[in-house]
Amino acid sequence: MKAVVVGGGLGGITAAVALRAVGWEVVVLERAPEFGEVGAGIGVMPNALRALRELGLADEVRRIGTPRVPGLLRDPRGRVLVRVAQGSEHVVAVHRADLHRVLRSALPERCLVTGVEVRSVDELDADLVVAADGIRSGIRREVFPEHPGPVYAGATAWRSVTGARFPRDVEIGQTLGPGTEFGVLPLGDGRVCWYAAVVAPPGGRADDELAEVRRLVGTWHDPVPALLDATPPGTVLRHDVHELRAPLPAYVHGRVALLGDAAHAMTPYLGQGACTAIEDAVVLAALCARHDVATALAGYDRLRRPRTQAVARASRVLGAVGHRLRNPLAVGVRNVVVRAVPGWAVARGADRFTGWAPPSLSPDRG
Repeated sequence: MKAVVVGGGLGGITAAVALRAVGWEVVVLERAPEFGEVGAGIGVMPNALRALRELGLADEVRRIGTPRVPGLLRDPRGRVLVRVAQGSEHVVAVHRADLHRVLRSALPERCLVTGVEVRSVDELDADLVVAADGIRSGIRREVFPEHPGPVYAGATAWRSVTGARFPRDVEIGQTLGPGTEFGVLPLGDGRVCWYAAVVAPPGGRADDELAEVRRLVGTWHDPVPALLDATPPGTVLRHDVHELRAPLPAYVHGRVALLGDAAHAMTPYLGQGACTAIEDAVVLAALCARHDVATALAGYDRLRRPRTQAVARASRVLGAVGHRLRNPLAVGVRNVVVRAVPGWAVARGADRFTGWAPPSLSPDRG
């Protein structure tokens, strides 16, 4: 059986690894001239780590990353709103490019083809087409032409990585200000990834994006100013946040399976975008190991659509009560309520998303 994966991001590469693990012939078609991931850090959540364990890659991801318990939620003055219970499972913070390299290393070079733009599913000779071509998926537009596509989610975001080993230990955590958020992820090599988001109209740009972030959060609690000072000028990436707010009616069409952002692009507030794409890949492969293509795709839609659309809704709600609150009175009430919630309750709530477990890729293990 042959599969063509359209798109070589984290979800697409994971799908290729998983399908090869169950005996499929796979080729990945990537539009860019070379494979790789731009960007900064990613928190690989426990649910995604379990999926990677099915592929035999979880230990390597832990080795190159920083396993940490999710840490603090604070206000701009540094006052702790909540600390996640220390019994929580670890998140592994890793640079996106390093994670992509680990996944790519599990594939032979002959499976990876760059510089190819797929204009129609009809061009592809395959038993299965995996559409992992991102939030602006051309295949999604082809098979679901009535879907409105991505919409602006109301915030613009910046991300970067400190240029050298940061001299102090930094906890994973977020800080919420009125209409603004700042978060940190310590990477395995001593550098620290940071991101900022602010409620703003779409399309904004600054001549100096680092200076713009400093204007927004540069007076916040330590170590926010120091992290910005340790960031090389010109390395800050800015993008408007988009999502598929209108849920797709199905994730499959004929021999096509939509995966990751092509199926359920979501806001970043739960940190589950790439993690659910990794889930998608392992579930699809597990079903293909047990069933014919039509049955496998029906099962994929039945299993993945409810879960990922629920995660997307929860992420949207979290953003609405998180950094998208701008009214000072509303922010104050939110902070009082959050401080009253014990860390163990936060961890238990997160388990709804991070407690997911993958099916086995071995049909013998059910």
